[in-house]
Amino acid sequence: MNDVLALAGQNLLSPVVLAFVLGLVAALARSDLSIPEAMAKGLSIYLLFAIGLKGGVEVAATGLNAQIGLGLVVGVVLSAALPLLAYVLLRLMSGLDPINAAAVAGHYGSISIVTFVAASSLLQSVGVSFEGWLVAVAAVMEAPAILTALWLASRAGNTGNGNGNGGMPWREISLNGSIVLLIGAFLIGWAVGPAGMAEVEGFFVSPFKGILCLFLLDMGLVAGRGLRNSAHHLRPGLVGFGIVMPVVGGLIGAVAGWLIGLSTGGVAILATLSASASYIAVPAAMRVALPRANPAIYLTLALGVTFPFNLAFGITLYLLMARWLTGG
Repeated sequence: MNDVLALAGQNLLSPVVLAFVLGLVAALARSDLSIPEAMAKGLSIYLLFAIGLKGGVEVAATGLNAQIGLGLVVGVVLSAALPLLAYVLLRLMSGLDPINAAAVAGHYGSISIVTFVAASSLLQSVGVSFEGWLVAVAAVMEAPAILTALWLASRAGNTGNGNGNGGMPWREISLNGSIVLLIGAFLIGWAVGPAGMAEVEGFFVSPFKGILCLFLLDMGLVAGRGLRNSAHHLRPGLVGFGIVMPVVGGLIGAVAGWLIGLSTGGVAILATLSASASYIAVPAAMRVALPRANPAIYLTLALGVTFPFNLAFGITLYLLMARWLTGG
Protein backbone atom coordinates (compact mmCIF):
# COMPACT_ATOMS: atom_id res chain seq x y z
CA MET A 1 0.00 0.00 0.00
CA ASN A 2 2.85 2.39 0.82
CA ASP A 3 4.35 1.73 -2.63
CA VAL A 4 0.99 2.49 -4.27
CA LEU A 5 0.61 5.77 -2.38
CA ALA A 6 4.19 6.74 -3.14
CA LEU A 7 3.69 6.11 -6.87
CA ALA A 8 0.40 8.01 -6.91
CA GLY A 9 1.97 10.92 -5.03
CA GLN A 10 4.94 10.98 -7.36
CA ASN A 11 2.62 11.20 -10.37
CA LEU A 12 0.32 13.83 -8.87
CA LEU A 13 3.25 16.01 -7.81
CA SER A 14 5.14 15.68 -11.07
CA PRO A 15 5.77 18.89 -13.07
CA VAL A 16 3.76 17.42 -15.97
CA VAL A 17 0.55 16.95 -13.96
CA LEU A 18 0.96 20.19 -12.01
CA ALA A 19 1.38 22.15 -15.26
CA PHE A 20 -1.95 20.76 -16.46
CA VAL A 21 -3.59 21.63 -13.13
CA LEU A 22 -2.27 25.19 -13.37
CA GLY A 23 -3.85 25.62 -16.80
CA LEU A 24 -7.11 24.03 -15.68
CA VAL A 25 -7.43 26.24 -12.60
CA ALA A 26 -6.47 29.36 -14.54
CA ALA A 27 -9.14 28.71 -17.16
CA LEU A 28 -11.85 27.91 -14.61
CA ALA A 29 -10.96 31.11 -12.73
CA ARG A 30 -11.28 33.07 -16.01
CA SER A 31 -7.65 34.19 -16.00
CA ASP A 32 -6.36 35.82 -19.18
CA LEU A 33 -3.45 33.35 -19.24
CA SER A 34 -3.12 31.85 -22.71
CA ILE A 35 -0.65 30.06 -24.97
CA PRO A 36 -0.50 31.53 -28.50
CA GLU A 37 -2.08 29.12 -30.97
CA ALA A 38 1.03 29.00 -33.15
CA MET A 39 3.19 28.14 -30.14
CA ALA A 40 0.76 25.42 -28.99
CA LYS A 41 0.85 23.89 -32.47
CA GLY A 42 4.65 24.04 -32.45
CA LEU A 43 4.80 22.25 -29.10
CA SER A 44 2.47 19.56 -30.43
CA ILE A 45 4.63 19.07 -33.54
CA TYR A 46 7.75 18.75 -31.38
CA LEU A 47 6.21 16.13 -29.08
CA LEU A 48 4.80 14.02 -31.90
CA PHE A 49 8.07 14.10 -33.83
CA ALA A 50 10.16 13.30 -30.76
CA ILE A 51 8.06 10.34 -29.66
CA GLY A 52 7.85 8.93 -33.20
CA LEU A 53 11.59 9.35 -33.72
CA LYS A 54 12.43 7.51 -30.49
CA GLY A 55 10.13 4.63 -31.41
CA GLY A 56 11.68 4.26 -34.85
CA VAL A 57 15.19 4.29 -33.43
CA GLU A 58 14.31 1.48 -31.05
CA VAL A 59 12.93 -0.66 -33.88
CA ALA A 60 16.13 0.01 -35.85
CA ALA A 61 18.17 -1.14 -32.85
CA THR A 62 16.17 -4.29 -32.10
CA GLY A 63 14.90 -5.23 -35.57
CA LEU A 64 11.47 -6.36 -36.69
CA ASN A 65 10.05 -9.45 -35.04
CA ALA A 66 6.83 -11.39 -34.66
CA GLN A 67 5.91 -9.59 -31.44
CA ILE A 68 5.83 -6.24 -33.24
CA GLY A 69 3.49 -7.65 -35.90
CA LEU A 70 1.30 -9.21 -33.23
CA GLY A 71 1.25 -5.93 -31.31
CA LEU A 72 0.02 -4.06 -34.38
CA VAL A 73 -2.77 -6.59 -34.90
CA VAL A 74 -3.79 -6.35 -31.25
CA GLY A 75 -3.85 -2.56 -31.52
CA VAL A 76 -6.20 -2.66 -34.51
CA VAL A 77 -8.51 -5.17 -32.80
CA LEU A 78 -8.64 -3.13 -29.58
CA SER A 79 -9.37 0.08 -31.49
CA ALA A 80 -12.18 -1.55 -33.43
CA ALA A 81 -13.73 -3.39 -30.47
CA LEU A 82 -13.54 -0.88 -27.61
CA PRO A 83 -16.11 1.50 -29.18
CA LEU A 84 -18.65 -1.36 -29.13
CA LEU A 85 -18.20 -1.68 -25.37
CA ALA A 86 -18.25 2.10 -24.95
CA TYR A 87 -21.51 2.34 -26.90
CA VAL A 88 -23.23 -0.25 -24.70
CA LEU A 89 -22.00 1.45 -21.50
CA LEU A 90 -23.11 4.86 -22.76
CA ARG A 91 -26.61 3.64 -23.53
CA LEU A 92 -26.87 1.93 -20.14
CA MET A 93 -25.31 4.66 -17.99
CA SER A 94 -26.51 7.85 -19.66
CA GLY A 95 -29.35 7.04 -22.04
CA LEU A 96 -27.55 9.08 -24.70
CA ASP A 97 -29.23 8.95 -28.11
CA PRO A 98 -27.69 6.53 -30.67
CA ILE A 99 -26.00 9.13 -32.89
CA ASN A 100 -24.27 10.94 -30.02
CA ALA A 101 -23.47 7.63 -28.34
CA ALA A 102 -21.78 6.40 -31.53
CA ALA A 103 -19.77 9.61 -31.85
CA VAL A 104 -18.62 9.45 -28.21
CA ALA A 105 -17.82 5.71 -28.50
CA GLY A 106 -15.43 6.37 -31.39
CA HIS A 107 -13.32 8.61 -29.17
CA TYR A 108 -12.84 5.76 -26.67
CA GLY A 109 -11.42 3.27 -29.14
CA SER A 110 -9.01 5.79 -30.58
CA ILE A 111 -6.10 7.18 -28.57
CA SER A 112 -4.76 10.34 -26.99
CA ILE A 113 -1.12 10.71 -27.97
CA VAL A 114 -0.61 13.24 -25.16
CA THR A 115 -1.75 10.64 -22.61
CA PHE A 116 0.71 8.24 -24.24
CA VAL A 117 3.50 10.81 -23.83
CA ALA A 118 2.53 11.49 -20.20
CA ALA A 119 2.60 7.75 -19.45
CA SER A 120 6.02 7.49 -21.09
CA SER A 121 7.23 10.33 -18.87
CA LEU A 122 5.96 8.64 -15.69
CA LEU A 123 7.54 5.31 -16.62
CA GLN A 124 10.86 7.03 -17.28
CA SER A 125 10.71 8.82 -13.93
CA VAL A 126 10.24 5.53 -12.04
CA GLY A 127 12.83 3.66 -14.09
CA VAL A 128 10.46 1.38 -16.03
CA SER A 129 11.35 0.80 -19.68
CA PHE A 130 8.92 -0.17 -22.44
CA GLU A 131 8.98 -1.28 -26.06
CA GLY A 132 9.54 1.83 -28.19
CA TRP A 133 7.74 0.32 -31.18
CA LEU A 134 4.46 0.76 -29.31
CA VAL A 135 4.35 4.23 -30.88
CA ALA A 136 3.49 2.42 -34.12
CA VAL A 137 0.63 0.68 -32.31
CA ALA A 138 -0.59 4.10 -31.18
CA ALA A 139 -0.63 5.23 -34.80
CA VAL A 140 -2.72 2.28 -36.04
CA MET A 141 -5.26 2.70 -33.22
CA GLU A 142 -6.80 5.87 -34.70
CA ALA A 143 -8.74 4.76 -37.78
CA PRO A 144 -10.46 1.49 -36.72
CA ALA A 145 -12.37 3.24 -33.92
CA ILE A 146 -13.68 5.84 -36.35
CA LEU A 147 -14.95 3.13 -38.70
CA THR A 148 -16.68 1.33 -35.82
CA ALA A 149 -18.34 4.58 -34.72
CA LEU A 150 -19.68 5.18 -38.22
CA TRP A 151 -21.00 1.61 -38.37
CA LEU A 152 -22.78 2.10 -35.04
CA ALA A 153 -24.29 5.36 -36.29
CA SER A 154 -25.44 3.74 -39.52
CA ARG A 155 -27.36 1.14 -37.51
CA ALA A 156 -29.28 4.00 -35.90
CA GLY A 157 -30.48 5.27 -39.29
CA ASN A 158 -29.69 8.48 -41.13
CA THR A 159 -26.43 10.01 -39.89
CA GLY A 160 -27.37 13.37 -41.30
CA ASN A 161 -24.35 13.87 -43.56
CA GLY A 162 -26.45 14.22 -46.67
CA ASN A 163 -23.65 13.44 -49.11
CA GLY A 164 -24.87 10.08 -50.30
CA ASN A 165 -21.63 8.18 -49.79
CA GLY A 166 -21.96 7.16 -46.15
CA GLY A 167 -19.90 10.12 -45.00
CA MET A 168 -16.71 8.10 -44.73
CA PRO A 169 -14.00 10.68 -43.94
CA TRP A 170 -11.17 8.85 -45.68
CA ARG A 171 -9.02 11.95 -46.08
CA GLU A 172 -9.44 12.94 -42.42
CA ILE A 173 -8.52 9.43 -41.34
CA SER A 174 -5.53 8.78 -43.59
CA LEU A 175 -3.98 12.27 -43.74
CA ASN A 176 -4.65 13.54 -40.23
CA GLY A 177 -1.65 15.69 -39.39
CA SER A 178 -0.84 14.00 -36.09
CA ILE A 179 -0.81 10.54 -37.68
CA VAL A 180 1.27 11.66 -40.68
CA LEU A 181 3.81 13.27 -38.35
CA LEU A 182 3.93 10.35 -35.93
CA ILE A 183 4.38 7.72 -38.65
CA GLY A 184 6.78 9.91 -40.62
CA ALA A 185 9.01 10.52 -37.60
CA PHE A 186 8.85 6.81 -36.76
CA LEU A 187 10.09 5.93 -40.26
CA ILE A 188 12.86 8.54 -40.02
CA GLY A 189 13.99 7.10 -36.69
CA TRP A 190 13.91 3.60 -38.16
CA ALA A 191 15.99 4.75 -41.14
CA VAL A 192 18.68 6.65 -39.21
CA GLY A 193 18.95 4.36 -36.19
CA PRO A 194 20.86 5.11 -32.98
CA ALA A 195 23.71 6.83 -34.85
CA GLY A 196 21.34 9.34 -36.40
CA MET A 197 19.56 9.88 -33.11
CA ALA A 198 22.84 10.80 -31.45
CA GLU A 199 23.09 13.79 -33.79
CA VAL A 200 19.81 15.32 -32.57
CA GLU A 201 19.65 13.92 -29.03
CA GLY A 202 20.33 17.32 -27.46
CA PHE A 203 17.14 18.68 -29.01
CA PHE A 204 14.73 15.74 -28.93
CA VAL A 205 15.68 14.06 -25.62
CA SER A 206 16.91 16.52 -22.98
CA PRO A 207 14.27 19.27 -23.46
CA PHE A 208 11.40 16.80 -23.88
CA LYS A 209 9.89 16.98 -20.39
CA GLY A 210 10.10 20.76 -20.20
CA ILE A 211 8.27 21.16 -23.50
CA LEU A 212 5.73 18.57 -22.36
CA CYS A 213 5.01 20.75 -19.31
CA LEU A 214 4.28 23.77 -21.51
CA PHE A 215 2.05 21.70 -23.77
CA LEU A 216 0.08 20.34 -20.83
CA LEU A 217 -0.30 23.85 -19.46
CA ASP A 218 -2.07 24.66 -22.72
CA MET A 219 -4.11 21.45 -22.50
CA GLY A 220 -5.23 22.48 -19.03
CA LEU A 221 -6.35 25.85 -20.37
CA VAL A 222 -8.28 24.19 -23.21
CA ALA A 223 -9.90 21.64 -20.88
CA GLY A 224 -10.85 24.32 -18.36
CA ARG A 225 -12.50 26.49 -21.01
CA GLY A 226 -14.38 23.48 -22.33
CA LEU A 227 -15.67 22.58 -18.87
CA ARG A 228 -16.60 26.20 -18.16
CA ASN A 229 -18.58 26.58 -21.37
CA SER A 230 -20.04 23.10 -21.89
CA ALA A 231 -20.29 21.43 -18.48
CA HIS A 232 -24.09 21.68 -18.59
CA HIS A 233 -24.07 19.03 -21.33
CA LEU A 234 -22.42 16.49 -19.03
CA ARG A 235 -25.08 14.69 -17.04
CA PRO A 236 -23.92 12.52 -14.08
CA GLY A 237 -24.21 9.35 -16.16
CA LEU A 238 -21.89 10.78 -18.81
CA VAL A 239 -19.33 11.89 -16.25
CA GLY A 240 -19.47 8.43 -14.70
CA PHE A 241 -18.88 6.89 -18.11
CA GLY A 242 -15.88 9.19 -18.64
CA ILE A 243 -14.25 7.61 -15.59
CA VAL A 244 -15.50 4.01 -15.78
CA MET A 245 -14.71 3.47 -19.47
CA PRO A 246 -10.99 4.27 -19.25
CA VAL A 247 -10.59 1.92 -16.28
CA VAL A 248 -12.35 -0.90 -18.13
CA GLY A 249 -10.50 -0.17 -21.36
CA GLY A 250 -7.21 0.02 -19.50
CA LEU A 251 -7.79 -3.38 -17.91
CA ILE A 252 -8.60 -4.92 -21.31
CA GLY A 253 -5.48 -3.37 -22.83
CA ALA A 254 -3.32 -4.53 -19.93
CA VAL A 255 -4.53 -8.12 -20.27
CA ALA A 256 -3.96 -8.00 -24.04
CA GLY A 257 -0.43 -6.70 -23.54
CA TRP A 258 0.31 -9.39 -20.96
CA LEU A 259 -1.01 -12.12 -23.29
CA ILE A 260 1.35 -11.10 -26.10
CA GLY A 261 4.33 -11.00 -23.77
CA LEU A 262 5.02 -7.30 -23.38
CA SER A 263 7.24 -6.05 -20.58
CA THR A 264 5.75 -4.39 -17.50
CA GLY A 265 6.24 -0.98 -19.11
CA GLY A 266 4.81 -2.20 -22.40
CA VAL A 267 1.71 -3.56 -20.69
CA ALA A 268 1.25 -0.21 -18.92
CA ILE A 269 1.58 1.68 -22.21
CA LEU A 270 -0.90 -0.54 -24.07
CA ALA A 271 -3.30 -0.19 -21.12
CA THR A 272 -2.91 3.58 -21.30
CA LEU A 273 -3.59 3.62 -25.04
CA SER A 274 -6.71 1.50 -24.54
CA ALA A 275 -7.88 3.77 -21.72
CA SER A 276 -7.33 7.08 -23.46
CA ALA A 277 -9.81 9.05 -25.55
CA SER A 278 -8.99 10.97 -28.70
CA TYR A 279 -9.63 14.71 -28.79
CA ILE A 280 -7.85 15.56 -32.06
CA ALA A 281 -8.29 13.07 -34.89
CA VAL A 282 -11.70 11.64 -34.01
CA PRO A 283 -13.47 14.98 -33.40
CA ALA A 284 -12.23 16.18 -36.80
CA ALA A 285 -13.64 13.05 -38.45
CA MET A 286 -16.92 13.19 -36.53
CA ARG A 287 -17.57 16.77 -37.60
CA VAL A 288 -17.51 15.59 -41.22
CA ALA A 289 -19.14 12.18 -40.87
CA LEU A 290 -21.68 12.76 -38.06
CA PRO A 291 -22.68 16.44 -38.15
CA ARG A 292 -25.78 15.69 -36.09
CA ALA A 293 -23.65 14.63 -33.14
CA ASN A 294 -22.98 17.33 -30.57
CA PRO A 295 -19.27 18.28 -30.25
CA ALA A 296 -19.96 19.83 -26.84
CA ILE A 297 -20.68 16.33 -25.55
CA TYR A 298 -17.96 14.21 -27.14
CA LEU A 299 -15.14 16.76 -26.99
CA THR A 300 -15.82 17.96 -23.43
CA LEU A 301 -16.16 14.38 -22.19
CA ALA A 302 -12.87 13.27 -23.77
CA LEU A 303 -10.83 16.36 -22.90
CA GLY A 304 -12.59 17.65 -19.79
CA VAL A 305 -13.26 14.38 -17.92
CA THR A 306 -11.27 11.40 -19.22
CA PHE A 307 -8.02 13.19 -20.00
CA PRO A 308 -7.68 14.80 -16.52
CA PHE A 309 -8.68 11.51 -14.86
CA ASN A 310 -6.03 9.59 -16.78
CA LEU A 311 -3.38 12.20 -16.19
CA ALA A 312 -3.97 12.44 -12.43
CA PHE A 313 -4.94 8.86 -11.51
CA GLY A 314 -5.36 6.55 -14.50
CA ILE A 315 -1.74 6.23 -15.64
CA THR A 316 -0.68 5.22 -12.13
CA LEU A 317 -3.51 2.67 -12.01
CA TYR A 318 -2.50 1.16 -15.37
CA LEU A 319 1.10 0.79 -14.19
CA LEU A 320 -0.16 -1.00 -11.08
CA MET A 321 -2.27 -3.29 -13.30
CA ALA A 322 0.84 -4.04 -15.38
CA ARG A 323 2.92 -4.82 -12.32
CA TRP A 324 0.25 -7.11 -10.95
CA LEU A 325 -0.08 -9.01 -14.24
CA THR A 326 3.63 -9.34 -14.96
CA GLY A 327 4.96 -9.50 -11.43
CA GLY A 328 7.34 -6.69 -12.34
